[in-house]
Formats: sequence, structure tokens, C-alpha cells
Amino acid sequence: MSGPKIDQRFADYFVIAGLDVTSGLEPDLLSGEHLQCPPLQRPYKSRVLANYPDSLPWNPIDRDAVGMLCLPKGLSFRTERQCHKPQFHSFIITREDGSKLYGSSYIFFEEVTNVQICAAMQTLQHMYEAERGGGLITSITSTQSLQEPLLDHSPLLDDRDIDTTESYDIKTDRLYVTKSICLISQVQFVSAPRTFLKQLAESVHKPIANQLPLEAYIYNQLYDVPMPPPGRSMKFYGVTSPIFCQRPSTGELPLFDFSLWDLVRLLGLDHLVQLLVSVLLEHQILLFSSDYHRLMLVAESMVTLVFPFSWQHVYVPILPASLQHFLDAPVPYIMGLHHGEDDMDKPQLPNEANLCFVDIDNNTVEVPEDLPAFPFEQELKEELYQAIVSSKERMLKETFTDSVISSPKRRPNPRQLSNTNADVELSMRKNYSSPGLEKMEILQQSEAWSKISAIAKKTGVWNKDFGTYEMEVSPKLAKEEEAKEKFTDSSKMPARELEELKFNNAIREIFLNRFVNMFCWYEEFVILNSQDLDSWLTNRESMQNFDKASFLSDQPESYLPFMSPFLETQMFASLIDNKIISNWEDSDASLKVFESRVKTLKEGLDISSHRSQTYLPCSKLKDTEILIEKRSNYIDHIGKKPGLPEDVTPPPELQLGFFPILVKDILNSEANIKPKMDGAKWRRKDRLLQQSEHLKLNSRQREKFLAEARSKLVQPRLTEMAAGGMAQTNWKFVETLLKECKTKTKRMLVEKMGQEAVELGHSEGNLTGVEENTLIASLCDLLERIWSHGLQTKKGKSALWSHVLNFVEIEEGNEGKPVNPDLLSPDLSSMALPEGEKTPRRGHRRTGSRGNIELPALKPLPKTLSCDMRRVQEMGNIKTDVGRARAWVRLALEKKLLSSHLKELLSDSYLLRNLYKRYAFLRCEDEREQFLYHLLSLNAMDYFCFTNAYTNTVVPYRVLIYPSLKFGCTTTSANPWITFAGHMGETGIIEIPKGVLEFCVEHKNLGVLTTLRIGHDNSGITPKWLIEYVLIRNEISGHTYKFVCGRWLGKGVEDGSIERLLVAELLSQNSQAGELLSAVTSPPRATSPVSVRSPAEPGTTGNLTIPDIQEMLGHAVNGLIKHFYRSEKERGNLTYLLCGDKGLVQCIELIFLYGFRSSRLFRNKFYTWDYLERVRSHLEPSMSREGGRRRKEAEVALFWALSSLLSKINEDAESVGKDGKFQIFVCVGIRDHTLQSWLPMIARNVITAQMYEEKSFMRDNDLITFITHILDTLNDFNIVLEPSLVRGLDI
Repeated sequence: MSGPKIDQRFADYFVIAGLDVTSGLEPDLLSGEHLQCPPLQRPYKSRVLANYPDSLPWNPIDRDAVGMLCLPKGLSFRTERQCHKPQFHSFIITREDGSKLYGSSYIFFEEVTNVQICAAMQTLQHMYEAERGGGLITSITSTQSLQEPLLDHSPLLDDRDIDTTESYDIKTDRLYVTKSICLISQVQFVSAPRTFLKQLAESVHKPIANQLPLEAYIYNQLYDVPMPPPGRSMKFYGVTSPIFCQRPSTGELPLFDFSLWDLVRLLGLDHLVQLLVSVLLEHQILLFSSDYHRLMLVAESMVTLVFPFSWQHVYVPILPASLQHFLDAPVPYIMGLHHGEDDMDKPQLPNEANLCFVDIDNNTVEVPEDLPAFPFEQELKEELYQAIVSSKERMLKETFTDSVISSPKRRPNPRQLSNTNADVELSMRKNYSSPGLEKMEILQQSEAWSKISAIAKKTGVWNKDFGTYEMEVSPKLAKEEEAKEKFTDSSKMPARELEELKFNNAIREIFLNRFVNMFCWYEEFVILNSQDLDSWLTNRESMQNFDKASFLSDQPESYLPFMSPFLETQMFASLIDNKIISNWEDSDASLKVFESRVKTLKEGLDISSHRSQTYLPCSKLKDTEILIEKRSNYIDHIGKKPGLPEDVTPPPELQLGFFPILVKDILNSEANIKPKMDGAKWRRKDRLLQQSEHLKLNSRQREKFLAEARSKLVQPRLTEMAAGGMAQTNWKFVETLLKECKTKTKRMLVEKMGQEAVELGHSEGNLTGVEENTLIASLCDLLERIWSHGLQTKKGKSALWSHVLNFVEIEEGNEGKPVNPDLLSPDLSSMALPEGEKTPRRGHRRTGSRGNIELPALKPLPKTLSCDMRRVQEMGNIKTDVGRARAWVRLALEKKLLSSHLKELLSDSYLLRNLYKRYAFLRCEDEREQFLYHLLSLNAMDYFCFTNAYTNTVVPYRVLIYPSLKFGCTTTSANPWITFAGHMGETGIIEIPKGVLEFCVEHKNLGVLTTLRIGHDNSGITPKWLIEYVLIRNEISGHTYKFVCGRWLGKGVEDGSIERLLVAELLSQNSQAGELLSAVTSPPRATSPVSVRSPAEPGTTGNLTIPDIQEMLGHAVNGLIKHFYRSEKERGNLTYLLCGDKGLVQCIELIFLYGFRSSRLFRNKFYTWDYLERVRSHLEPSMSREGGRRRKEAEVALFWALSSLLSKINEDAESVGKDGKFQIFVCVGIRDHTLQSWLPMIARNVITAQMYEEKSFMRDNDLITFITHILDTLNDFNIVLEPSLVRGLDI
């Protein structure tokens, strides 16, 4: 906190909240309608009856918020027949500036003596009974004897389930109501305030000898007990026994005073780690319990265990009953929702797609779909388990009679810790509570016991209040406790509390050690772009502060599913911001602790284990435990004993059983309100440490940074969360969602463009495939939160998918007829546009020499929202609505239809009004239009987020073959076949019926298509077939691939090939049908090569010069090197880099073609493959045994490797033709890194001089040396060829 000087007291306020008899019995309208419940089960309005002092200038009190959280469910009434067990819970109040106040509330029942209140309750009881049974219930009670039960067939019991324990009779029953006493502090102690408040409440019901007035103890607590500075311990006095507390130093883990032993007992290790992952990934967390303290325990434990990171979003551990409408907040949050003991049904929530629901009482945790595993999760659980086992004996030695964790109404699943530690849990249950309390809890849960006790009390047999049983356990147990206290050393902290602190420390240190290991080298990836703090703060939003791509590339494969989304969270960004700010100012306290642990870890690592990704157990437990034990054994400060201040009038005598309104003059004097600074008690160094911890740094830059952070944090006050203040809060939510959408789409665009720039060789990108998938998953989560905001009624777990289903259902109903199966069924052959909208064929009907031939037409896919919805519904591997919604979003994004689909979905204003409240984001027209505009910008990039994510989906592929209309060879008499492959697999050979140019193939998702091989068996009279190109379209995603051929298939024509390998070219999504079907001319390789002196003739190197080919070769090799320098998951299509346009194989072919003599000098047409055959024949005699003696052994071995490869290709690839054989030769030579060794040997012989002109690569030694050197740069890379490239040959 900044501003006025802070008074460092242990507690700032003492508050009394309860029933205000002057206001009467008011129903708590904010909690909803409860008229159907008996009056004793209804909540009533509570008020703050008094707070002491009235106000502090440095810490003003918010009475409304304190009153709401002291008694979160309002006032509860009971009779003597019901349980009156006291309860304790803590709470947090977060102010607008981010500062926090901490409260501790002790709730107990107090008898109602006010006649008007009792009469009002009786009136409500009569009204309820009259509505239920016309007054019959009252007559039963007055006329029937308690000893004479009603007969089973009595008509008075028909259709009624009357519980006499829930009724109130003013004549026979005593009425009790809840009251709360509370301490408010600036530091979150839990154990000490709980003990003090408990002793104070018990002193009213059961005073001790020589007890002082209550004002004396409260005055002592407010004004005489100081806040212990960091690293110190303190003892002060309660009513019956001393109370201890200690505070860790600034170099230790921050203060945490809840019991992690209770947390592990409630959740178990499996659920604990699952919940922790959900918190780290900033999902929405909803805690559900009948115990307020359990809600606080789990919430505070989670935000503590993520240290050194801190939760940056909405945090309301106890959500008052009046504020449940706040659960549809479309932002990450941690909230705790209380339920009654009889109402344990899961609440209806608007958004469950990104929600982690934790039912604490029943030990169930429902996590979001596809929640990644925590790195080294199993090893972490094993280390935690060992810590539990080692602490079990020490923890269970003591009897936890004052535990705040009460037994749940339904016992949790016995499998609480894990499959391996059920025995530990059993021991914990047996030993955790005292025998007397266990038996009493069992009895109180028994229906028979309740009936017997009610009869006994009504007849006067038993007048004791069972609610006070906790203070009246068996005499034997009481004596044991008394003896135990007598022999306890009051000069040091009790052993039980010490063991709690040590266990907490062990669990927290284990989790911190895991984060230290995971982020040990994070500092190397922090980017500092500015030279001063002001410029950094000004440009912070536009800067990249952390090199995420490089950091992820250093991580093990198993880390990535968790690490990638975690790097996108606000808590990680906050840590990086603090790290950057530490370059100009002192480090944040949490960052200092974290970096000291990182430094210790690095010092303990040797060079050989640098960045080792092994699990390292925590080594700091002993060191930190020593500090805790030292503070426990040597108390630094002993507080002043309680007593009234001098010269005050003693307060009136205490009325037994009633906590009074205290004397204001004693507790609220001006002299006491002024801050006290007693330098004799604490050293100056401790005061400075304390001030530093609270004030942090008060510089201008720090204030600027904090102000900016607060403006972004949507952390509403409790008063704003009430129905009246929700309008402004919801408007903040709308602005936040729109800003988040803008940020996400901008990030996706900029970084996707960076990646494409790398592929073009212009710049370095920083978006990895893992990051892209994370960003898209984050976009899906954002859409779910937007569609959940302001939802009227929830249907299913996904609000987006529910809206889509409703829209399609209404659309089909408005048509007044069954839906057109052509648009919604999987029948691909009918997926055409309506008759009046078909694209003109533009001359695709052509007449060849064999009659009228119609080329296939690629009909456009329907672009309707309903069609994509049906496609997703047909995917049998997706089982949930959340999964279907994500698949639909990914599919629409890949098809560049996301914005248009959502615009269509939101066009039905009538449906929108019925589904959403007025304040919902989707009903804010201006913001909705901006949102759709941001999504529209994503159409500028190509995404494969659907294709790459759903690898097991069966995809229909439409194949269209376009033969040439020249020479009358549009069909073939042979039996054609086709096979195509992608980066996820290959189809295998598919037979094509004769005369068919268009057909559909269903196959498991192949991913992005890379190659196609088409051929035939050369049978029949006219087998020759001239193929121009082939189109293949993915009928789900709409991606269309063009495979250019322009070559003959058949013996006796061109190179005699009866099969061709074609490389895929992905066409633009916006390509029109006319552009796809436009005629193409045969590529340069359609005929045999001719002389370079006729560049205009087909088959030559065209107008390319030697420098041009050298430049192309350099770019091709450079592309391969960049490919291999990326991480394995981020690499593109290697086949395209090798065999595609301007790929390495094409460059090598151009090298061999340049200067190749034309056929006019030879009798027949010659190909480069013929040249290689002639070279082998010429060299073979000289490499034989006799001739090879004059040559070096390495040269001979090199030749026979070449000869063997040529022979294998000739034997096994006869059908691919000479050009196909040459392509296989080049690919294998590049793969084996032997091509550059063969080239000099091939070039230096007589055959080269005969078949090449002097101005060629093959006859220029300098050019051959250049090629050899540039190909040598690929020697460090392992090049793996697709099976389709080598046609499955064993070479």
C-alpha cells in the first residue's frame, strides 16, 4: 500500500456481525427466492453490529464487504434440536488499487431472546405450514401424543415429507441465530486469529476463573500486539492460553498460514496436480463446498503453490450467495461457491468448456478437455508422496481437536491421495480427530438419532444442547487435554503447529524446486529492447519480451504440450516484466527468492549436466526447516499481557452465553488510533525490511507500471458485483474481451507472416508449430468465453456449439421442408451450387479426334455454416460438444470462413435475444462488428489447424484427371492407377476405372499432400496417355492441390515411362473454378532435351544462363539448410524442397541439361540417363581388376557404388522411364551425400566431351568444383526421402 503511513499492528479492526433486532427479521433478498423452504432454512439479512475502532485513516474499512464476507450466506436460525457447531473461515477483500485486506471470522450460535424476532419466526412458520397443508401440520402436533406415532395409512401424511426438526414452535423451542466475531488485518495470518477468536467465543459460554472483561483482550489485540517483522516470531496472550505466530524472512517463501496437510487430505495428489495445471494455464476455476474455510484453503493453496508466479485475474475465494450471477464472467477466475449441506447438486454454469470444477467435499475434479500433463508429473507425485509419508507419524502424533476441517456430509472417495497411498489416507482419517468427536459426528448424521433426540428434548428427558458437545467431550478426554496443556512448554510454539509449518514448507519447496528446474535458463531468453524504463513502459505492448520459440526448442518433447500454452499466460508475462524492471530497480521479492534458488541450482550443476532434463529432487528442505525450528524455539517478542487501559470505567458484567456490544469509549479512543512506533522492541533494520515488503518501491516508474497493470485487471469490488453494479462491470468485461480478441488475432497474423517470410528467405520468423497450435487453441477458448457471457440458459457444455445447433434447427424449420440432402449428406457427388449459380464451363467441352470429350468440372463446395457443422458431426472420433465446437472453429479458420460463419450465426437477432441477456458481448453491436472484423483479418494467412489436429479422421478426397486434348489421347486402353501421399501417410495403389476422369477416395487423413504417382500397365491397342495435370481436393477442408504433369505415359513415346511422379502445388482458397480448369501448356520437359543453342525450343534450359542456374542451386541448397535448422516439428515439406519447382533435383537436372548436344548430332534422342549409362560402360573396363590397379582404391569403390545404383534403378524401376530414373538417381545421391563425389568422376571422361558442348557445366572444372563444394554443405544433415520418391526401391 502507498499513501499514508501504515500502522503495523497484528489486527486493525475487531468486528461483530449478526442480527440487528432494531431492523427486525429481514429476508436476504440478494440470496434469491427461498419461500418454498421452511423458515429455519431460509437466509436472513445480517448486519455489522459494531467495529472497533470506527475507522483508521491509513486503512479505512468497507463495512458492506466485511459484513457480506463475515456471514456470506446471511443469518441462519436453528432450534435446540439442530446442530450448533461453531465454524471458522478466513476471507480476502481486494481493493481497486490491488491491495488486500485479510479477515478471520468465527461464527457461533447465540440464543434469540427478543420477543418480536421469535414471534416473527413463529408467524413465518405458520404461514409456511398453512401453504403446505392447510394448517393440518399444526393440529397434528397439538392433538397427537409424541408416544403414539401416526399410522402409515394416515391421510395426513399423504404426499408430505414433514421434518419436525426443521419446524419452530415458540412455546416449546428455543431459537438460536448465528453471530460472527472477526479480526481484520493487513497480513494473512490464519492460525493465530482462529485460536484467539475461538478462545474469545468460548469465554462467553464458559468463563474461566479470574477472567478479564472482553474489552481487555480485544484492546490488547488491537493496540498492544504488533505485527512481527519478516524473519521474526511472536507470542501474545489469548483468554485461556498463549498464542504463537512466526513470519518468514524476505529470503524465504512468503507467509502462508493454511494447512496443506488438510489440502492433501481433501483432494489427494492426483487431483491436486490436475488443479495446479488448470491454475497455471489460467482456466476458470470454480471451487464447490459446504464449508467456507475449505474454499479458502483450496483457493489460497493454489495461488501459493504456483510461486514464483502469481495469479493475475479475478480472485473471489468466497462468492456470497447474492453474487452467483457473476459466474458467467468471461474471464479467467478462481471463485469459491458455497452450497448447503442438503443441496449438493452441481450448479448450472454458462461455460464449462474452459472450466475446472472442484467438488471439494466429494473429492471430484472435472478438468477442461485436453488438459496437458505437468512436466515430470509422475516423478513430482512420487516426491510429494515421500514427503507425506515422512511427515505422517509426526503429524498424527497430536490430536487435532480444533481442526477447522469438518467431516463432509458424504464421505469422499477412499482413493484420496493416489493408488499408492490409500494406507496413508486411512491412517489420517483414523487419527485426525478425537474419538469423542468422531462418534458424535456419526450420531448427528443419523436420522434415527435426530428423531430420538427431538423426542427426548420435547419431553424434558434431555435438556442439554448438543451443539456444545465439542466443548463437552467425555470427562476422560477432557482430563487428557488438561494434563497435556499442563505439561506443554508455553515458552515455545506447540509441536503440532511446528509440524504444520514444516509440512507446508516441504510441499511448497518441492513445487518451487520443480519450477526452478523448468525455468533454470529462462534469463537467457529474456529480450531487453529498451535502454531506459520509461521507453520500455511506453512501448511494452508492442515489444516481444521473451524469445518463446527458442526457449521451446530447448525443451524436451514431453514438456511442449504444457510449456507452450503456459508461456502465453499473464502470470508468466508478469514474471518476465518483473525481470526486465529489475534492470533499473530492485527486484520484486518473489523474483529475488526465485533467482536465488536458480543461482543455487546452477552452481550445483557440473558442465556435463548443463541443461540436463532429468528430475532433480528438492535439496533445500533441511535448510529451510532449520529456520522454522529456530523461530519456534526462540521467540523474538512476547506481547504485553491483556488489561484495560488506565483511567477507564470498567465495562458492565458479562451476560453468560451472549457476546455483547463492547464499550466503544475503551476501544475507539483517539489516542489509540494514532500509529505507535516503539523502536525499543524492534531493530531499525527489521522496520525497514517490513516497510519495504509492504510499500515495495515507490518510484515514479513503478507507480506508472502498477497503474497500467491495475487498469487491465478486471478485479471487481464486491459492491460492484451486486446486481446493481453489474452493468459497469459487464461493460468492462466486454471491453476486455474485445481487446483480447484484437491482441490474439494480431499475434496470429504477425507471427504467421514472419514464418512465411522465412520460407521466402526474407527474414527470420518466430512462430513455431507448437506455438501456432497454442494460439489457435487459445482463440477457441476465447470464443467459448464470448459465447458464454450473458447466457440466459445453459444447454450443454459448449455455449458456441449449442448456438450453432439452435441456429441450424431454426434455419431448417423456416424452410418448411426437409433439409436438402445435397448440402448436408456425405454424398460428395451432389455437392454443387444451386442450378442458377453454377460457374460457366468456359470451353471445357472440347472436340478431339475421337469425338466429343468432356473434361471433369470441379464443382465449388458449399460454404454454409450448416454444411461445416454436419461435417464435424460426422467425425466419430469427437465425442463432446466442446470438442465439436473446437473442430468447427478450426475447420472454418482453415477454410477462411470463420468470420463469415460467425456473422451468419449472429444474423438471427430473434435467436440472439432469446439466448442472451442485454449486457452480453454478442448483443453489443459495435463491439460485435469489431470482433468479426478482427477475425476477418485471419483470412490473409493459410492455416492447417484442422488438417494437422485431427489425424485419425477419414477424409474424402476428390480426384480429377485432366488429359491433353491434343493428338486424340484423352483416354487410354490400358488399366490406369494412382497413388498419392501427404506428410501423414500414403494411400497405396488405387485402380481407376477405364474412361473415368473424376472419382472420390476416402482415406485416413493424409495431412498436407506432397506427391502423386500416376501410371498404367501399358495394355491394349492405344495405351499412350498424355496427362496435363491432376487436381485433388480435400472435401472437408476444401484445400485443392495441383499436380502438373505435361508428359506421356506409354512405351515408345518420349522416354518410355508408364508412370510419373508429380509434386503437389497448393492452390489458393480463393481460386475460381475457371482458373482451376484453365488449359495449361506442357512444361519444358514434355519432349526430349535439345541443344542450348535453340533456347526457344521445348526441353532446353530456356533463357537461363550459367549464373542463373548457379543462383538457383544456391537458393535450393540454402532452403534445405534452413529446413534442417528448424526443430523437427516445425519443418516444412522436404519433398517440395527436393523435387518441387526450383528444387534441388530440378537444379541438378538443369546442370546436366545445360550444353547437352541435340539429337541432330546423334541418330536417336538421348536423355541424361543415356549419358550416365554410356559413362558407366566407358569406365567399367578401367575399373576392373586389371585396369583398376592403376587407380586409387577410393576411386574404384566410388565407381562401383555408382554402377550398382544405376543397375538397381534399371532393374527395379523399368516403368518410370529415363527421366524418372534420373530423378531417383539424383535423390539417392543427395540422400547418401555421394552425388558431389560422383560428379568429378562422371565429368572427366571422353563421353562427356562427345555429348556436351564446351560451354557447359560438365566440361568446366571450375563449375564442377563449385557444385561439389555447395553440395558438401548438406553432409551434416540426415536427408530422409519419402517412399514415393524412390518408388519403394530397396536402395
